[in-house]
Amino acid sequence: MPATAVLRQHSRTLLITAAAVPLALAVLADDVRVRRQLHTARRDPLTGLLGRDILMDRIVRLAHTRRELLHVLVCDADGLKSVNDTLGHEAGDALIAAIGRRLSTWAAGHSGLAARLGGDEFGAAILMPRAAAVRKVLVLREVLAQPIPYEGQLLRDTDGQVLRPSVSIGIARATVLPDGTAASRILRSADVAMYRVKTGQQPPGYVATRTDAYVPAVHGRRPGRPGTALAAR
Repeated sequence: MPATAVLRQHSRTLLITAAAVPLALAVLADDVRVRRQLHTARRDPLTGLLGRDILMDRIVRLAHTRRELLHVLVCDADGLKSVNDTLGHEAGDALIAAIGRRLSTWAAGHSGLAARLGGDEFGAAILMPRAAAVRKVLVLREVLAQPIPYEGQLLRDTDGQVLRPSVSIGIARATVLPDGTAASRILRSADVAMYRVKTGQQPPGYVATRTDAYVPAVHGRRPGRPGTALAAR
């Protein structure tokens, strides 16, 4: 091919490439924007936390890569209904939002992720040594129990006393269950552990056993949860 023809072809290629670059950048920018919108949409508007599906994905990944360090927590606020009934739902929302923010900060400091499971219940997947897990979770319990800022002051009960939220926490170790166990089973064992703490069957810091993970479910839910009584009808 003559040199002039090669130059013309090369010039056309450069022009086409140059024209394609802005289009590619625009597509990339649009993709990033959409991803950010989806990420924002999947966050709980009250607490800013991601949802159960993201938590489950994280549990699956960590169970394959960092299984020996993976701990899953389920946290449930005690007495939220009483707060809603006596102080109003805005006060209850302030309590939930504060617990969510504190749990998220704590989880991030332990290479983990926190999520809102619904209502006053939260979950977290974190990495920490087995020997330190119970001690660290008991510290978390104290962190979550700090007074709640509300309307420029601290949230108080009907007697005027500063309200300190109480949160029941269940712990599950991935290593307690067989390798390859579904993430839902690990989360369920943490949920059962939380329920045992909440009802006084076990002390704070209780770690789920393999038996807890296989407690019979009612419609996929732990017995004792609202709605499970319907199975007895």
